[in-house]
Amino acid sequence: MSHSRFFALRQPLPRSTSLVVGLVLPAVVLGAWCIASYGGLAPPDFLPSPSETVRGTLQLFIEYDLARAIWVSTQRILIAFLLASAIALPLGVLMGAFEPVNRLFEPIVAPLRYMPISAFIPLLILWFGIYEKQKVAFLFLGVFVYLLPVVVSAIRAVPDELVQTALTLGATRLQVIRTILLPAALPEIFDSFRVMNAILWTYVILAEGVNAQGGLGYMVDLAYRHQKASWSFAGLLVIGGIGLLTDLLIRSVSGILFGWREKST
Repeated sequence: MSHSRFFALRQPLPRSTSLVVGLVLPAVVLGAWCIASYGGLAPPDFLPSPSETVRGTLQLFIEYDLARAIWVSTQRILIAFLLASAIALPLGVLMGAFEPVNRLFEPIVAPLRYMPISAFIPLLILWFGIYEKQKVAFLFLGVFVYLLPVVVSAIRAVPDELVQTALTLGATRLQVIRTILLPAALPEIFDSFRVMNAILWTYVILAEGVNAQGGLGYMVDLAYRHQKASWSFAGLLVIGGIGLLTDLLIRSVSGILFGWREKST
């Protein structure tokens, strides 16, 4: 492949080339990890070797029921995401479609995006305690403040010509929202779920760090208390793997639901 074609602007690579390029950095990182750990450049309690990390992962699965911890964290993330979507989607549609609604909620919602979510943990403990409600509330807040503006922007990005044409043909405002704004904005909103998924898997460790009694946050806390670097690596790799799998799932569903976008471009 020529140099100019390899670096062509916004052009996809052939599948085989893309696969090779995608494996370069993981291979470099894995190689450096092996050299540093097996070569004795870093002590095991500072940087565990890949085999020690695999052993730690199996130990967590067998002795500490890591599978159940994954399920507990997944449940919390699903509940928080569904709650956030149930509020952010209709509110975002109304804020994007009607300026008075936007002006009413924007002064309250906008500052939340610039506040560190972790700073809300003491307040959430005060309001919801240290058990399940606090963890779900933290995850809900973490994803809600990012999902809402995405919905508003997606509704506003729908070409005004479509709206005006529908109104000229006699459609009511509710019909325009249902048949024009929502169908046109849904692909972008659904794509944002990938970012929300990443945010949730990042925040779940913080949420479960309070009174850690279950979930992946508990596993990370366990690794800290036992001073086991291999367990910490295992927990991070498991979270990263789950994040990649769920991201692949969202992309696949998006491709099925909105495959017409690629055909129309």
